[in-house]
Amino acid sequence: MRGHLPDENPGFVGRRTELERISAALAEHRLVTVTGVGGVGKTRLALRAAHLAADAHPDGAWWTDLGQLDGDRLLVALVADSVDLADHTPGMATTGLCHRLADDRLLLVLDSCEHLAESCARLVTELLAAAPGLTVLATSRRPLGVPGERVVALDPLPPAGRDALELLRRAAGEDFPAAGPAGEICVRLEGIPLALELAAAQIRLQGAEAVRDQLGTRLDSPPGARFDLLAHTERVWPSRHQTLGAAIGWSHELGTPLERLLWARLSVFRGPFDLASATAVCAGGPLDRATLPGALDGLVRSSVVRPPDTAGRHRMLDTIRAYGATWLERTGETAAVADRHAAHFRALARRAETEWHGARQLHWYRTVDAHHTDLRTALDRLLRTDPDAALDLVGSVAFAWSCRGRLREARDGLEQALLLSEARGRTRARALWALGVTLVLQGESGPAQEISERCAREARHTEHAEHSSYEKTEGPGDLTLDAAALAGLLALTTGRPMAAYVVVGHVLDAAPGGPADSAARLRCHLVRVFALTGLGRLAEARERALRLRALCEELDEHWTRTALEYQLALTGLLEGDPAAASGHARAMLEGTRSLGASLGVALGLDVLATALAAAGDGERAADVSGTGEAYWRSTGQPRRGLIGLRALREKYADTARATIGEPVYEEIFGRALTGPPQDGLDRALRGRRQE
Repeated sequence: MRGHLPDENPGFVGRRTELERISAALAEHRLVTVTGVGGVGKTRLALRAAHLAADAHPDGAWWTDLGQLDGDRLLVALVADSVDLADHTPGMATTGLCHRLADDRLLLVLDSCEHLAESCARLVTELLAAAPGLTVLATSRRPLGVPGERVVALDPLPPAGRDALELLRRAAGEDFPAAGPAGEICVRLEGIPLALELAAAQIRLQGAEAVRDQLGTRLDSPPGARFDLLAHTERVWPSRHQTLGAAIGWSHELGTPLERLLWARLSVFRGPFDLASATAVCAGGPLDRATLPGALDGLVRSSVVRPPDTAGRHRMLDTIRAYGATWLERTGETAAVADRHAAHFRALARRAETEWHGARQLHWYRTVDAHHTDLRTALDRLLRTDPDAALDLVGSVAFAWSCRGRLREARDGLEQALLLSEARGRTRARALWALGVTLVLQGESGPAQEISERCAREARHTEHAEHSSYEKTEGPGDLTLDAAALAGLLALTTGRPMAAYVVVGHVLDAAPGGPADSAARLRCHLVRVFALTGLGRLAEARERALRLRALCEELDEHWTRTALEYQLALTGLLEGDPAAASGHARAMLEGTRSLGASLGVALGLDVLATALAAAGDGERAADVSGTGEAYWRSTGQPRRGLIGLRALREKYADTARATIGEPVYEEIFGRALTGPPQDGLDRALRGRRQE
């Protein structure tokens, strides 16, 4: 099944009528919005409805959590990422997304739209107009206001009904009788699911009778004493906002002083966080490295913080985080904690960039990906408060973002930081290099040329100043090497292999050391190998590539090794050895899959399909080519690749069509194109086509 939906919460209870209403609405309307107060269960219900509706959408159901966004600047990028669109296209942000969805019949779920309602409304309007087969299911505290929208208003669970009591039982892990304290708790909390879960956590600690009595005291108090900090301007159900606010405030009151302080400070995280990050950002005063783990455990026991996932990461629900943020503001710590958060993720970004070259590369690549939301939050903070630090952060992670397919975010962050920051030297040169790579990958050769020249000037100026200061006499450093690698990459992609060979060769000849000495040297050697291939010096290219690949294996370096497998596959094709080309193409695909690089997968599938066709295996070539087309569409670009490969691909595709017949080829190609791309990639890597 195509698509991506989070796993369902095993504690889902009831809502049969509401599910039927949503299912019926999705069958008749292209935009369905589930509305309701915070904590009423909109997300959980939408997720259940999406799982039930997925089979009715041939291209799958896809989930987007908008709660992680503070503003709408990255709205399109997040939605694109959620539908596996590694958008490499330049131009208006929505263009690639509209193109990606235009011919698909899929369900797009936009969760937590309320703080971006107007922007979501504009985006949904544009997407629905561009994609006739698109259906959108949204959750929001208020309707989006788009013409044709069907609103399903979600009330709390019936307080005296079976579902509210069953939710409390499951959450508390205890089989309560219908009559008694548990039933009274459900009534007092008006059947609001989040409030019931918080009460269940206290039941596990204190028992149902104590919780009932405490809630009675809290809810019978005047509204001003209920910690009702969650009211919103729309106030759809004011009394229930007060009830939920009172329930959350009661949970807050029951926490220890350290737990309450940690709750407030944790609200700065927009994505999942682990203990190390929580400690780095939230420790201070009485909440130190020794006491913080215990406070975090207390918040988990009280259901304020979700238990850690398999990777050890916690998260907070938006409503609870909003409550903590209000208390953080009351303590006067909002700016200080936000600054610590930004400093922590800047340090993480710098360490990831420093350790990119070597055995920790894959670890840091995945770490940057896992903390993407908070890296973006930190960048946004620094763009406002410290543009020089923002330039340092985004320059450290932009290459990893580009490898992951987040080209728009990399370009956006780099261009903003370069405009706002006055920093010169290494920080600026590195950011210019990263921006140049991003532009090349977007196919923007003109702007890339201008940035490449600026990068080279900044590198020369910086290294000249450093050499003069320290009276050093050695040749070009890593900044100049990377500037040369960027110029060579641009030359390769614009059909000038001799220019690429000359520019990197000139710098490498002047720079002491070998390819293992730094990532910049390794990148220059990689460009030279591709240039040799483009020049037709295949034996030399293959020999150098094999030596570099062996070196990468010693270093446990993944990115360059994957690129070398692509080059070796090209060499195999050009030398008339399709079997060797197939082996290298599959090795490349394994590498790009581990990196989550859709563009790399698309390029690798093209090489593999060409090799299979050259070997006379028309059916498998058609299958792999169809899968490749699906991956190309996920990048938002037409097929690309080195000029020599394009000619070979067209030649052998025609051969494959002639071998098995046009109708058979088109049938297999179409089946692979419309099937789940991951299944097609699995078939390609197994070396056989599933029937």
